[in-house]
Amino acid sequence: SPVIVQGMLAMATAIIDVAGLGFLGLGPQDPATPEWGTMLTDVNDYLQAAPFLAIIPGVAIVLSVLGFNLIGDGLREALDPKLRER
Repeated sequence: SPVIVQGMLAMATAIIDVAGLGFLGLGPQDPATPEWGTMLTDVNDYLQAAPFLAIIPGVAIVLSVLGFNLIGDGLREALDPKLRER
């Protein structure tokens, strides 16, 4: 069970890492590859006119990372025998 929880936390970290690398331009170089960090970089030119365009990929990153963390925490609580006794 700790492996499952660690896997969920690693997924959240991987999402942040890939989005950060994509934002810096170090992610996938194929323009046909949809990636949240690259989307945030592409929106930089339009932030003055349409700031809401940055909200969509930003919220997607936050919600997916939060979701993986909550799933990992829920699995830890469900599978940890020490927490079940309380």
